[in-house]
Amino acid sequence: MREKKSEKSPSKNEQKSPNRAKKSEKKMSKTSSSSARSSSTHAGFVAILGAPNAGKSTLLNRYIGQKVSIVSPKAQTTRIRTLGIMSEGDTQISFIDTPGIFAATSRLDKAMVQAAWSSLADADVLMLMIDASNRKENERITVIIDELKRREQSVILVMNKTDDIHRDYLLPMVAKLHETGLFSDVFMISALTGDGTDDLKKFLVNKMPESPWFYTEDQISDLPSQILAAELTREQIYMQLQQELPYAAAVLPASLEEKRDGSVVIRQTIVVSRENHRSIFLGKGGSRIKSIGEKARADISRLFDRKVHLFLEVKLDEKWQDRPDFYRTFGLDYGKK
Repeated sequence: MREKKSEKSPSKNEQKSPNRAKKSEKKMSKTSSSSARSSSTHAGFVAILGAPNAGKSTLLNRYIGQKVSIVSPKAQTTRIRTLGIMSEGDTQISFIDTPGIFAATSRLDKAMVQAAWSSLADADVLMLMIDASNRKENERITVIIDELKRREQSVILVMNKTDDIHRDYLLPMVAKLHETGLFSDVFMISALTGDGTDDLKKFLVNKMPESPWFYTEDQISDLPSQILAAELTREQIYMQLQQELPYAAAVLPASLEEKRDGSVVIRQTIVVSRENHRSIFLGKGGSRIKSIGEKARADISRLFDRKVHLFLEVKLDEKWQDRPDFYRTFGLDYGKK
């Protein structure tokens, strides 16, 4: 379902940041090789903004057809800017999944929010995704809308989880948001079930400027393979551990080695900030770390489409959130505490 307001001019392709065309040495691809497109093609970037747990990563994964951005029921799962690349027909859309925007206090939280806002510079289309079923989200959304209005950028409003809310509540909420004058178009979807997502995708395809593709047809993300693998392990930590434990830990890539038989050996370090957390991550007789490793290995194997050997180590580092090298590894701004 879509409502339309007056059209605003999209940003010009030639104004985009030069950083958008940079590619990692190790890239996640669907196949081993592909030819790049250079004529009669369209390409652009779509930034997905929103509060934590709005469903941004779920929508990105649906469009890519594979899990390139981790998801969990917990808020603030996404820590880094993740690019998911969809190539269909003559059009390539690079979706920028951003960390949820919230009132940040710690250095890491501030870096996450900064990563979200800095992604706007590369976008041809901005989408603000709102969890329509969450009535407590109004204050956070107001802050985001105020900042977007200050930046004077055209924005698409995407109301997610509309299957979980009665229309008698939904329509007045959309009307109130429409009155802000920020949104050029409104879509109502369910990223989980797919309801309304095809119409949104067609709209985005038509918004992409004429341009050579920025990535090869087989590429689905610009993140290095080691980072993607570390994120999938971190997803299992969010799924299997409760309360604040996942937020107090990080998964750092140690090594990735391709074997002659085509398999991959991956070593990762789970860093925790307290000694008692280390014992919880390990579990009785190593049961918890074994479970995390088994499920993460299965997800990584599906993504890489090959056999994976995953080795996890749990280390104590009380100051990991204040170490510049951690931020550099994941492309975050160290900034000020």
